[in-house]
Amino acid sequence: MKQAPIGVFDSGYGGLTILKELANRLPQYDYIYLGDNARAPYGTRSFDTVYHYTLDCVKWFFEQGCHLVILACNTASAKALRTIQQNDLPKITPDKRVLGVIRPTTETIGRFSETKSVGILATSGTVASQSYPIEISKFFPDVKVYQEACPLLVPLIENNEADNPGADYFVKKYTGDLLKKGSDIDVVLLGCTHYPLIKKLIRDSLPSGIKIISQGEIVAESLADYLDRHPEIEKKCSKTGTCQFFTTDSTVDFDNHGTQFFGQPVLSRHVDI
Repeated sequence: MKQAPIGVFDSGYGGLTILKELANRLPQYDYIYLGDNARAPYGTRSFDTVYHYTLDCVKWFFEQGCHLVILACNTASAKALRTIQQNDLPKITPDKRVLGVIRPTTETIGRFSETKSVGILATSGTVASQSYPIEISKFFPDVKVYQEACPLLVPLIENNEADNPGADYFVKKYTGDLLKKGSDIDVVLLGCTHYPLIKKLIRDSLPSGIKIISQGEIVAESLADYLDRHPEIEKKCSKTGTCQFFTTDSTVDFDNHGTQFFGQPVLSRHVDI
């Protein structure tokens, strides 16, 4: 058995906010990050398209030797993860694992709410999948879940418009529409890995008593627990504390945006999928 890095996948840059927390919580491991920027965004694409794109990238990670891949993308987790886990892994390589970001989030989100009313801001694809209400109901059947699709937030963030008045307008619109659906919401989950970059805007648009939850720390803690419970996978993960970055599109663009998301300089390599 050859040890290999943990794969971290996203359709673009957002998964870097997850990788940042993984590297903070578990710095001893090696990570490979792949952004499928050439085919992004995934949020507005069909279930079938997202599944095929995600599977292509998962296979690429396996070709790099990865034994464990994290889908650090809510849309891919919602539209592709279950099919890959149940149908593809048993045929391709039953000893490897693919995990997502929705399950660990839904396992804990109900604990943050005193009113048992949770709001979710996410992409159109994630909202349409109903993954969050379905999964949350399994762990917290008494929690009410309200969702609001925010189709313009990712483009605004990726085009460096987050500090302009237009972004503020749409954030207030989306959060306002969410609160109209559930007036007793006391927790808002940022159900897209891009949204931590505009957390302050979201914070300023919500009443002060509402908690805002980002996924990064939750996913990192969940991965630590998973590796502790699955030593057969953990021992296959290499540990020299490195991060490698790959993109299916321009490395210049990826490095510029990636540095913003990851919080430190990013130097990527191009790969064709």
